Amino acid sequence: MKQIALRAAEIARQLEDKTGARPKIGVILGSGWGSAAEALEGKRVISYDSLEGMPQCNVKGHAGNFVFGKACGAEIVAVQGRFHLYEGHTPATAVLPVRILSELGVQTLVLTNAAGGINRAFAPGDLMLLSDHINMTGLNPLVGVRASEAYPIFVDMGQVYDAALRKRLEEHCGGLGIPCREGVYLQVLGPSYETPAEIRAFRAMGADAVGMSTVIEAICAKYLKMRLLGITCITNMATGVSNEVLSHKDVLRRMEEVSKKFPALFSLIYNDILSFA
Repeated sequence: MKQIALRAAEIARQLEDKTGARPKIGVILGSGWGSAAEALEGKRVISYDSLEGMPQCNVKGHAGNFVFGKACGAEIVAVQGRFHLYEGHTPATAVLPVRILSELGVQTLVLTNAAGGINRAFAPGDLMLLSDHINMTGLNPLVGVRASEAYPIFVDMGQVYDAALRKRLEEHCGGLGIPCREGVYLQVLGPSYETPAEIRAFRAMGADAVGMSTVIEAICAKYLKMRLLGITCITNMATGVSNEVLSHKDVLRRMEEVSKKFPALFSLIYNDILSFA
């Protein structure tokens, strides 16, 4: 684990050398969320393949870039592309972007994803603000991490996602005409989609949406003492909730339809984060 921490520090150093930026706000953009980076002014795009030691993205919908820019007068960095456990990455590699952002100085992190709706009151195109999560991957990015007085590994997870930011975001969604819910997100390992029986079990556990990312990133970010906001786009209803056949292609198509309002929404999010700082 010391090795991954050193790797994150070295990649952060390369990014700082290329941009001179020390952003306080970071965003990790999930499948189809890339347009949210359009809210940034004076963008500087640094591709993963230009950074020594940085893995490459192999999933469609993840461009593999760090995008630096400004919003509301503040420096922001957006990560276009994450690493998934189902690709064969270790949990340490999957949370590498989170560690890099922390090394850059990021204190507030926005995590986004696309997911299947379990709650029958939800509909494709809704945004769900994460109030809590369930980790069903069987993995934890803090396993093997050496505890210190400043960073204990027995991290309190009672309040993972910031309630004040969540409330303000819900108001902004209403103003922009974006259907918005609040709920519990469950991460599975993937890459296969869930069975109807699994979805029934997850609903009984209290999950409102299911996906293949985010939770282990949130655990790492909480360990690194970041303030967190989590946003899910419901791109489809989960297996058994609807009869449609699920495909990643349809997920990206739905995201393309919804994402037109993301730049305006993220401008408001950045303003709120700065206001609450």
